[in-house]
Amino acid sequence: MFASLFAVLAPVFMVAGIGYAWARKGLDYPTEFIARVVMTIGTPSLVLSTLSRTELQPNAFASMAMACLLCTLGMALAGWLVCRVTGRHWRVLLPAFMFPNTGNMGLPISLYAFGEHGLALAVAFFLTLSIVQFTLGMAISGTAASFKALLRNPIVISLAGAMPIIFLDFELPRWLANTVNLLGGMTIPLMLLTLGVSLASIRLRQVGSGLLLGGVRIGLGAAVGWAVGVALGLDSLARAVLVVQSAMPVAVFNYLMAVRANREPEQVANLVMCSTVLSFAWLPVVLAWWM
Repeated sequence: MFASLFAVLAPVFMVAGIGYAWARKGLDYPTEFIARVVMTIGTPSLVLSTLSRTELQPNAFASMAMACLLCTLGMALAGWLVCRVTGRHWRVLLPAFMFPNTGNMGLPISLYAFGEHGLALAVAFFLTLSIVQFTLGMAISGTAASFKALLRNPIVISLAGAMPIIFLDFELPRWLANTVNLLGGMTIPLMLLTLGVSLASIRLRQVGSGLLLGGVRIGLGAAVGWAVGVALGLDSLARAVLVVQSAMPVAVFNYLMAVRANREPEQVANLVMCSTVLSFAWLPVVLAWWM
């Protein structure tokens, strides 16, 4: 069991660790450029290549999308209750509870733990959450959300491209399939490197409260994911992917939105860093339960 868990988690933590060490040494890393490449080229290619290689049934995709929405709603309620108890502003804490790091961490862990089919299910979760995050999430954080910008978002465009593959059993031409496979292959390594670089730029303050709230976020995420999976009657693989995705730490994107809205970014940075550190110990427990 330990060897299996190590094989799943080691690539994720090691590649992110390389990015962290790279940034701490002061070496140049064009974060904005690489993030743009990953967002506009890599992620849409990964979506199309994954869904074209894996026979993901329409009902499985729809079930995972519904599960994602219910998990997001459940975590929004949990975040609101935590805000009432702690007296923190809901615009600061709510996005951190609602939007976990399902891209940079969730996709690679789902791939290594559950294979190509698990990755396809994780992609369905990621796509659904991304749409909610770029609409409702931006509104909650205080950042203006534009419907036109949403329609131009590459992840949303890739979702539109994936629909014929899923629901009409459409096959990509071989030249296009090879192209998106090649481009999609760069996405997960770059995601992990960028995650490490981003974490290196965050300075911790109020570590105690960050660890407490970060622990509550990832613990409740796993519990809500499990409850939603049971309520929807998902099979064991889909339920495992749902729990793992829902139990991810706070996404770095929440910090970027807090900076943009000038809404206590230091507190959000605390949650990102502390929940990520805690996930190093928590994820092996979650994976050991399902593997």
